[in-house]
Amino acid sequence: MAGQRNGRTVHDLRRENRAAVLQRLYFEGPMSRFALGPATGLSSGSISNVVAELVTEGWVEEAGSVESDGGRPRTLLRVAPGRGQLIGVDVGETRVRVELFDLSLSELARAERPLTLKGHDVGGIAELIRDGIGEVLGAAGAAEEELLGVGIGVPGIVARDGELGAVVHGQTIGWNAVPLESLLRETGRGLAQLPASVPYFIDNGAKTLGQAEMWFGAGRGTRNAVVVLFGSGVGACVVTEDLEQGRALEWGHLTVRVQGRRCRCGSLGCLEAYAGAEALLERWREAGGRPPGAPGDTDEESALTAMLDAAYPQGGGAADPTALAVLEETAEYLGAGLSDLINLFQPERILVGGWAGLQLGQRFLTAVKRHIPTYALSYPAGRVTIGLGRLGPDAVTVGAATLPLADFFARGGRRAAQVREAELPGWQTALEGRQPS
Repeated sequence: MAGQRNGRTVHDLRRENRAAVLQRLYFEGPMSRFALGPATGLSSGSISNVVAELVTEGWVEEAGSVESDGGRPRTLLRVAPGRGQLIGVDVGETRVRVELFDLSLSELARAERPLTLKGHDVGGIAELIRDGIGEVLGAAGAAEEELLGVGIGVPGIVARDGELGAVVHGQTIGWNAVPLESLLRETGRGLAQLPASVPYFIDNGAKTLGQAEMWFGAGRGTRNAVVVLFGSGVGACVVTEDLEQGRALEWGHLTVRVQGRRCRCGSLGCLEAYAGAEALLERWREAGGRPPGAPGDTDEESALTAMLDAAYPQGGGAADPTALAVLEETAEYLGAGLSDLINLFQPERILVGGWAGLQLGQRFLTAVKRHIPTYALSYPAGRVTIGLGRLGPDAVTVGAATLPLADFFARGGRRAAQVREAELPGWQTALEGRQPS
């Protein structure tokens, strides 16, 4: 057929060329036109045409120059950070966090909404997200037409429905087939009712954390890794050469003890029932400890800090034996859980993130590592490194913002509204991240 090569249309080739240039400039720039050729595999003519288009559209701008060998200085190019904006949302266990970023993922504004004990009411969460979006757009003076999309990280499994969009199965928070995307599109209260041209991208929070660490954090340059989210609950994202976009794992619901403690999901013996921050504090209380606040208090961060201070006192004081015993037992459960990940996926790296994982820190992680040889196969265990994530407690929102960014790259620098409906990728394609090489 005219206009097609090997099943791909001229439009497809043009989009792929634009995507290749944008991604190289984004992750490796600033770069010259001369350097872009070998980096992308495109001819000098294709580079000139693509760059000219992107400069005219404002997505690429000049960023100084570099000396060449015996010739004129070469102009450096970069993706223009102020040309578009992205929103990342973290629907966590204790709060909803909304952040507005420019294209370089520099934060422009943020809004946080604390959740009460019964704070995962579906309609209430949708309103908090919409209100937070309205607040950050207003605080930064941002225009909706500059918004490339909204990415949202949620607890649970996310399925796609042709009519409803993203549907969330969050058993631990009482969400059963919640059509979150449809709820966000409904007309109602709230500071923000985004136009239909602004897409939502909804995925598991552990996956968005994993994508952030793989793109910008401690996983950069690794092709095979597991990123663990350790908060009130526990989750993970696995990235392999076959799964470059990452896949969320319900790792917290791996059975670590038959007929064990009842988990929030309703099953017995889940890892989360022993290692999640909520379970940690509950077990400390059951053993006679005195965490600050009442059971179910949403200020788990302060309570976990108190537990760590009791178990690992500063200044040489005596450790609280109850808190220390609970943490040591938890270290073994986590060591066994990480060993399962090592045996199953044989990763190069395991990265621990999430607010609780980062708060427990390197000292606790050292205790966890001591149990790896007991439960993991020696060959893969000897090849893996285990450490903390680098992006801090905001990594889920950063990762959520990469969802619309990845879609923007996949479209070759076109907004969703600029692409004909017949050319739109399916739900899975639209949400797949593209790990930089």
